[in-house]
Amino acid sequence: MIWLRIILLTCLGLGVSLPALAAEELLHFDNPAQEQRFQVLVEELRCPKCQNQNLSDSNSTIATDLRDQVYRMVVRGDSNEQIVNYMVARYGEFVLYKPTQKPSTFLLWYGPFILLGIGAVIFVVVISLNKRKKGKA
Repeated sequence: MIWLRIILLTCLGLGVSLPALAAEELLHFDNPAQEQRFQVLVEELRCPKCQNQNLSDSNSTIATDLRDQVYRMVVRGDSNEQIVNYMVARYGEFVLYKPTQKPSTFLLWYGPFILLGIGAVIFVVVISLNKRKKGKA
């Protein structure tokens, strides 16, 4: 334990940035299930400040605060659903890597398939028109 403190103080003194997960190693959980829930949640929730990083990967101040909040809620006994609902209520659906399926996110979920279908129809129509032109020539 003393070596860990020495290493942390040395790194802080040298201005070395520690990975975000190093702080999680210092967290104390009552049981392995809580630790596993914590890991799953911080990997499923997106950092509100970062472009495409989850809470586990981000070193931003807000990600650190949110990891701490998730930790407190897990230890307190809140369910995963309660924790996710809290984060969504506070930061919007942006914090979810998998937004919920509802009418306002219809295009997000099904838009790529619709565009792929339209592209396939256009491809077939163009090919058939070219065959007809070659047949008449």
